[in-house]
Amino acid sequence: MSILYFLIGCSILLALIFLIAFFWASKTGQHDDTYTPALRMLFDDEPADKPAPEKGDEDHV
Repeated sequence: MSILYFLIGCSILLALIFLIAFFWASKTGQHDDTYTPALRMLFDDEPADKPAPEKGDEDHV
């Protein structure tokens, strides 16, 4: 029965740690911009205008 009290105490401590981490992230502005990260993945690729050089074709770039 004492292990049950220990596990409940550990879970409450872990929940408090996550709650503190959430409030810290909110205070430092981690959740301010929720729109841009969704669009950022669309613009990471290089433009497909010119093909990549083939092996042995470095001097024609």
